[in-house]
Amino acid sequence: MSERQIAPDEKPAPDLDSSQAQLAYQIIESLLEHTRVVSDLVALMAQVLDEDTTKALTNTPQWQAYLDSRRAMERTRADVEKFTEIMTQLSADKMP
Repeated sequence: MSERQIAPDEKPAPDLDSSQAQLAYQIIESLLEHTRVVSDLVALMAQVLDEDTTKALTNTPQWQAYLDSRRAMERTRADVEKFTEIMTQLSADKMP
């Protein structure tokens, strides 16, 4: 993904300070953890369904949306890892 170009009359957004970045990281981690827990619950629920019900469920648009969302979250995990590296570097840069 390329960086967005700033128009000449546009002021660049201020950088996050370390407390803001830490809060953002905590929020993202919480959302990812919630997504993992929900995915585990969906998998468990799918195990208790009979074969006909499972087949009917997996042929719905909602199931396809769920699978698409899971794939997107896996891609997001890589972004969070990159964000973590940035956070670590910010913390190291602020240390005396």
